[in-house]
Amino acid sequence: MCGSNNDHCRGRQFMDAGDLVPLVAKFAHRLSRNGYKELSVRAYDDAARHLAHWLAEARIAVADIDEAIVDRFARHRCRCPGGRRTKQLSGEYVRRARRFVVFLGERGIVRHKAKRGAPAPDRRVVEFQDWLRRHRGLSEKTIDLHGHMLMRLLPALRPSPRSWDAQHIREVIIAETIRASRVHVKKMASALRGYVRFLGANGKCRAGLGHAVPIIAQWRLSTLPRYIDAAQVERLIATCDTSSPTGLRDQAILLLLARLGLRAGDIVSLRLSDLDWKRAGLSVRGKGRRETRLPLPQDAGDAVLAYLERARPRVACDRVFFMLKAPIRPITDARAVTGIVRSAIRKAGIDAPTKGASLLRHSVATAMLRGGATLDMVGAVLRHRSPDMTAHYAKVDATMLQQVAQPWPGDA
Repeated sequence: MCGSNNDHCRGRQFMDAGDLVPLVAKFAHRLSRNGYKELSVRAYDDAARHLAHWLAEARIAVADIDEAIVDRFARHRCRCPGGRRTKQLSGEYVRRARRFVVFLGERGIVRHKAKRGAPAPDRRVVEFQDWLRRHRGLSEKTIDLHGHMLMRLLPALRPSPRSWDAQHIREVIIAETIRASRVHVKKMASALRGYVRFLGANGKCRAGLGHAVPIIAQWRLSTLPRYIDAAQVERLIATCDTSSPTGLRDQAILLLLARLGLRAGDIVSLRLSDLDWKRAGLSVRGKGRRETRLPLPQDAGDAVLAYLERARPRVACDRVFFMLKAPIRPITDARAVTGIVRSAIRKAGIDAPTKGASLLRHSVATAMLRGGATLDMVGAVLRHRSPDMTAHYAKVDATMLQQVAQPWPGDA
C-alpha cells in the first residue's frame, strides 16, 4: 500500500487500479490499436496501474493530477508488487505514466492547465486569424505562424492601435532586426503588415499604415537552383527496401517528389480521395488552397498502389501516408518527409547540395528544361504563381548561358 504521509509503497500481492481499471483497459486497447507490440502495451499498462494505485492510496483525486503530482509519483519510494525496489522510478517508466495522464486528459477526466508563461491570445489577433482563414485561404500552419509573430510584437506596440503611426511601426520592426535573423524578421514584418491592413479596413487604426512596415530584403532567387541529375535521382529511389513496409512507403513518397515535383506539404496533406485511379491522376492543394490535377506517372502510381495494398495501416483515417512505428498515426509534419529524403541521400552516398524535399522539386524542373520543356510547362507542373519563380530555373544551363552572354565592355 502507498502511504499518503510519506509517499512510500509497501508490498502487496496485486496492483489495484481501483476505479480506474476500465480506463486503464481502454488505454491499453488504444495502444494495441495504434500498433504497439504486446510487450510495450504491458509496460504501459503496468505504469498506468501503478499510478492509479498510488493515487488511490495517497488519496489524490484523479481530476487534481497536475505536473507536481506526477513529479511526486516519480519520486516516491516504491515498495509495490513486481519486484520493484528503488528510491526513484526510471524516466522511461514515468514517461509511460504521463502518457496515461494525457489519455485521461483527452477524456476530460484530468483538467488541462495552460502552460506557464504562455500569453493569452489577443482578441484582435484571433479575429485577424479568423479573417485569414475565411478570406485568404491560408493553411492553419501559416495562420498559426502569423498569430505567433504578432503575439511577439504586441508588447512593443502601443496598447491602442488607434495611436499607432508610421514612425512607431517602423521602430518596432527595426528593433527586431537586432534580435532575430533576417528571415525571421521578414516573416514578422509580413504578419504585421497584414494585421495593420486588417485593422485599418475595420476602422481600428489609421488607414494606410501597412505601407509603413519596412520591407526586409531577401535575395532568394539570386543563386543557382540546387539539384541533382537524373542518374542520382534514380540511385536515391533505389535505396528503398521494398520488402519492408517502410521501404514501400518511402519509395512511393520519393517517386511522387521526383516525378511530379510535389512539395513536402503536398505529401503530408494527400488523401485517398485525391487519388483518381481511373484517370491516372491526383489532386493537390498548394498555397492558397488552390487545387490542381496532375497526371500520375506509371512508376509512381505503381509504388503508391503497392504501399496502399501491402504497407498502409488499416485505419479509418483517409490520409495516405502514415508513420509506421507505434503509435500509428498520419504523417502531419513536413519534417518527416524531409527526413525520408535525407535518409535516402545518405544511403545513396550522394553529395547533394541540400538535404530537403525541395531538392527533388528543383531536380524535376531542371530535368524538364534540359529535356526541351518550356518555362511555361515547368511553371504549370510546379504550380508557380509568378513566372519569376519559374524563370529562376533558366539559369541551370550554364553552357547555353555562356553562348548568349555578351562580352564585358573593355575586355580584349
